[in-house]
Amino acid sequence: MENRAKKPIIGILGGIASGKSTVAAEFGKLGCKVIDADKIAHELFGEDDIKQRVVESFGPDILDEAGEIDRAKLAEIVFSDAEKLSKLNDIVHPPVLERTEQLIEQYNSQDEVKAIVVDMPLLVEAGFEKRCDRLIFVDCEEKIRGDRAQKMGLFDKNKLKMRENFQISLDIKAGIAENTISNSSDCEALVKQVIKIFSEILGG
Repeated sequence: MENRAKKPIIGILGGIASGKSTVAAEFGKLGCKVIDADKIAHELFGEDDIKQRVVESFGPDILDEAGEIDRAKLAEIVFSDAEKLSKLNDIVHPPVLERTEQLIEQYNSQDEVKAIVVDMPLLVEAGFEKRCDRLIFVDCEEKIRGDRAQKMGLFDKNKLKMRENFQISLDIKAGIAENTISNSSDCEALVKQVIKIFSEILGG
C-alpha cells in the first residue's frame, strides 16, 4: 500500500508485556498522537454487530454476567486453537484497521501533531507494517515480561510463551525493525532511547 501520510507513522513491535504501550506513551509526550489498537478492539466488542459475530463464532459462554464479552474467557479459547484465533482476527482486524486509518487521516490534518504512533499488538500479523514509515522493536527479557504479565493480572506468566507461539516470531519482528529499544532496565534509560530515535525520525 502506498503511504501518502503527511506525518511519519511509527509502528511499535515487541513481545507481550515488553512495554510497547509505555514506549508509545513516551512518544506521545514528545508531540505524537498514539493510536491504541487494543482500545479500539475493546470498543468494537461493545458494538452489537461485532459482539453478535463473536458470540455466534465462540458461543454464549464468552459473555459475562452483564452480557458483555469477557476478553479473558475469549483469550483462553483462541490462544489454544490457531483456527479459532484466525477466525477472531478475521472479525476484529478489518474494523480495527479501518478505524486506525480514520484516525491517521484525522491526525494528519492537525498541525501540532509531529508524528503518529501505532500501538497494535498484532501489527505485523495484520500486515500493517507496510503502512509504517518507521518500525521500532521493544526488546525485553522473557523472564521480565512474564513477571510483568503476571503482576498486571494479564495471565499466568507460564502462558506467555504459549500465546506468543501463535504470533510471528520476535526474531522476525526484531529483524524488520529499523530501531530497537531496550526495556530491560529502568524508565530513564527507555526515555533517553525514545528521545534519541524520535530526533532521528524528525531529522531524517
